Amino acid sequence: MSITAVPTALTTGHIGLNVTDVDRSLAFYRRVFGFDVLAEGTEADRRWAFLARDGKLLVALWQQAGAAYDAKHAGLHHLSFQVEDIEQVREVEAALGELGADFLYDGVVPHGEGLPSGGIFFTDPDGIRLEVYAPTGADTAPAPSGTAPTCGFF
Repeated sequence: MSITAVPTALTTGHIGLNVTDVDRSLAFYRRVFGFDVLAEGTEADRRWAFLARDGKLLVALWQQAGAAYDAKHAGLHHLSFQVEDIEQVREVEAALGELGADFLYDGVVPHGEGLPSGGIFFTDPDGIRLEVYAPTGADTAPAPSGTAPTCGFF
């Protein structure tokens, strides 16, 4: 007989990302998402940073990657952040443009053909794929993947 645990309240906690340069990633995530540094490890061989909003830990950066992200290996597919509306998506898009970020699609795109939700898809300095989306307001653009989920095959 196997036992299955089914917690009554379950939410995603924080996400830990391996990066090649904590300082570079810290500057990027703070600029794009407005994160505060909750705690930071500065020892040369143990660099890390805990990033928060409103005192809640959301992202942990760990400087232990020897190379950029590789989508061909098992692991994180992409990290997604939901914002309130499409205007906030466009604000993040503008900040990313100033940073010279690499976008995976041109502008705001829906999650699928005719769907109201959607956003922008881009990479961080280590090539980690990220998404910022809103639940509505993206249905005016064509979906780059047709009926396949936009956030699935990029």
